[in-house]
Amino acid sequence: MSRIGKKPIEIPAGVVVTLEGDIMTVVGPKGTLQRPFFTQQLTFHIDNQILTIERKQDTKKHKSLHGLMRTLVANMITGVTTGFTKSLFMKGVGYKAELKGKDLVVSVGFSHPVVFPFQEGIEFQVKDLTTIHISGCNNELVGQMASTIRKLREPEPYKGKGIFYLVNGVPEYVARKEGKRASA
Repeated sequence: MSRIGKKPIEIPAGVVVTLEGDIMTVVGPKGTLQRPFFTQQLTFHIDNQILTIERKQDTKKHKSLHGLMRTLVANMITGVTTGFTKSLFMKGVGYKAELKGKDLVVSVGFSHPVVFPFQEGIEFQVKDLTTIHISGCNNELVGQMASTIRKLREPEPYKGKGIFYLVNGVPEYVARKEGKRASA
């Protein structure tokens, strides 16, 4: 039995959830999100601003879809009410980020700066030259953009430089390694 799938989702005031065919639409103060769902395997019920999801069969596929769909709907509701944010920290000589209009320009040791163009639903903020905040209402887009930027220079264990995720204001931990020693 899916414990996550059985949990009801409370729909906050100001959020409208509609299901037309296989497409679920969630409208809130931060934006609108749409996603196709498997309505053949699951049923969605909305009563008194509480959404519940039930599966039609107890097969392994239906059980896994049950928890997944509940989490996706909960993330959509959270996204249109509070939004999602990922933060990155750059450490290295000459590593910096800046905004040019709505585009993000990152310099991380290449011969040219890397430009990340503005995408609908994503907002960039640069606090100082080395900290980037990526925010938006779609959790997948925010996470994918943060991952794409981080892949430019992933943290490396020898010199300790690269692009790190910030978690509660602290860069992620990367175990440092000792380099080769000169033989005597």
